[in-house]
Amino acid sequence: MGKFLPESHGSRSSGMNFAMRWKHENVRLVLLSAILSIAMTFMLLVLLYGTADKQVSVVVDGEERIVTTKQWVLEKLLDELDIEVGPNDEVSKPLNAAIKDGDRIVINQAVPVTVVADGKAVKVYPTRHTVQAALSEAGVDLRDDDKVYPSPGAALEPDMTIEVVRVDKHVVQTEEVIPYAVVKKDDPNLEKGKEKVIQHGKDGVVVNLVEKTFENGVYVNSRLLTKTVSAEKQDQIVAVGTKKPEPKAAVLSAESETATKVTREGVTFKAKKVLKNVTLTAYSAGFESTGKTEDHPLYGITASGTKVQEGRTIAVDPDVIPLGWWVYIEGIGFRRAEDKGSAVKGKKIDIYYDSETKAERFGKKKGYTVYVIGPNKPTAS
Repeated sequence: MGKFLPESHGSRSSGMNFAMRWKHENVRLVLLSAILSIAMTFMLLVLLYGTADKQVSVVVDGEERIVTTKQWVLEKLLDELDIEVGPNDEVSKPLNAAIKDGDRIVINQAVPVTVVADGKAVKVYPTRHTVQAALSEAGVDLRDDDKVYPSPGAALEPDMTIEVVRVDKHVVQTEEVIPYAVVKKDDPNLEKGKEKVIQHGKDGVVVNLVEKTFENGVYVNSRLLTKTVSAEKQDQIVAVGTKKPEPKAAVLSAESETATKVTREGVTFKAKKVLKNVTLTAYSAGFESTGKTEDHPLYGITASGTKVQEGRTIAVDPDVIPLGWWVYIEGIGFRRAEDKGSAVKGKKIDIYYDSETKAERFGKKKGYTVYVIGPNKPTAS
């Protein structure tokens, strides 16, 4: 009989190692085969998909057209259609996105414009082609009265300039003085040449609400909103005497030098009265002397109704020198009594000068002799 030889441990170990090596090498081969198969399938699908015709809708700035293409990437399709896409344009899909049959591609191209507002110029690239869209892109908010050139609804053109004019309106209150008028009324009970204030005048006041308009900070115009009388004017009423004085016997003043004729500056005249030690002052038509401004209706008008004139007009006390009479003032010359004043009393004469400065410099002079002549100015014979 033969002997049964038991299997040794070393033999079993060698068989197992061989099996594991075979399994490991075949798994790698199987995986490699699977990867190659998937890649070939993908390439086949790409080849089949890429060569298949697709109908795609392309909308550029609202204009749509249907195209048939074999391209399968959007960027390739746009190149095929010669459509350029700028960095500020809006595209409904990424340029590297795949396209398929029935896709709708929307492209809004940006328009470069400049918006000038609030002292700054901003370059924007709106894809909605209206002025309003450009304003929104620039972050400019319009107020009710602002102006825009062109108008917000106008279409954009490349490289155009849009100007925003800021309009501000302010309401201010002003006061307007309405000068009172002087109404003269004849008074038969008052001696001719005299006047008496029956009613003192009072200026009126009107309050105006005015709307002033400014464009970009520059004044443009004003508009009157309301006009309200806050104080009624009151006319000054003056009684003018028309009563003829009773005739008086001609009596020379106690101060009279002589009743004979007098010759001054080559003119010979007979004085009805001679005044000695007369005080002279000066005044002008300005506010400091009369309290009237140039817009006053009686500015420069004397008590006798004449217009003041330097070298002619003087203010006197009518009780001493009648209004309208001529006088000769030693050292001054011929003057006419046309005006009066509350401070001119007795032997005092106020001489008129156009210049307020000249009147102030004149000051007060005393000791003058004045010849009262009459209503007619004497002339050289």
